[in-house]
Amino acid sequence: MEATTVAKTGTEGKTWGGGEEKPLKASYGKLMMWFFITSDALTFSGFLAAYGFSRFKFINEWPIADEVFNHFPFLHGVDAPMYYVALMTFILIFSSVTMVLAVDAGHQMKKNKVVTYMALTILGGIVFLGSQAWEWSNFISGEYGAVETRSGKILQFADAEGNRVSLEEFATATPGERAEHENKNGVWYEAEASYNPLGIEDVKRGFAANPDLRVRTMQLTEEGEKELLNREESLLKLNESGIGVIQGANLSRNEYGAPLFGGFFFFITGFHGFHVLSGVLILIIIFFNVLLGTYEKRGSYEMVEKVGLYWHFVDLVWVFVFTFFYLV
Repeated sequence: MEATTVAKTGTEGKTWGGGEEKPLKASYGKLMMWFFITSDALTFSGFLAAYGFSRFKFINEWPIADEVFNHFPFLHGVDAPMYYVALMTFILIFSSVTMVLAVDAGHQMKKNKVVTYMALTILGGIVFLGSQAWEWSNFISGEYGAVETRSGKILQFADAEGNRVSLEEFATATPGERAEHENKNGVWYEAEASYNPLGIEDVKRGFAANPDLRVRTMQLTEEGEKELLNREESLLKLNESGIGVIQGANLSRNEYGAPLFGGFFFFITGFHGFHVLSGVLILIIIFFNVLLGTYEKRGSYEMVEKVGLYWHFVDLVWVFVFTFFYLV
């Protein structure tokens, strides 16, 4: 019986089986990282496109970013629109600069400089994650509160000049009206998504007792500001349409405006935050390998360059997320 023979290609035992030339003159590891970055870029593109379409559909009801992201640590009550988000962005972009310096030091086989710049990159990533967690906390807890209408819209409150007023400034909770619904005593052991001791009747009563208050709707005016109703329209709108109190934001409703905004914010910024967290963990692993001299012994710091590609991608994606959610 004649044995089956396999044709030889001349590339047996080599990294590449397609010839002597490396695609794009890149190693296998770097090429695979580029493949991953390309696929992940398409994923983020799909998310941001969905956000764009949804915003366009509800363009006259979308929250104003300067009013939503106006907090700054240790400056409670100070209106600082976008300042902290801008600081977060600067920190992340600066960490990309230190990553470039780490890669360059690796090319020059300067271990100590690689250690220094990678440590700074890791620190920048950790500070960004902490900042994002703080931003989430403020977004979830809310600041002013609002009233939900029968149609699922949001009513906010302001004084005669249009300055926002929180529910606690004019409404007082009725003693013993209700308690927070906790997971230990609820159906299916699920706690309520958000809780405010104020009831809708408390808000209506407090609003009626303060003649300087007005209702702000979700609709944008031609000047790009939320519609401010006069006193009579405000009373009518609140009494006829108001059905519940909302404090802060979750996946289904939020005090800032269209409920879809909260869902997209949590999902997209959370997905990006997961990428940053993954990047920080990988950087820490590579960092300890650098300390142990692993790449010094190999005679190449290519692994630092590969994780650098991922880190630059994460930074670039944040530029788009920042633009879509905070600037546009």
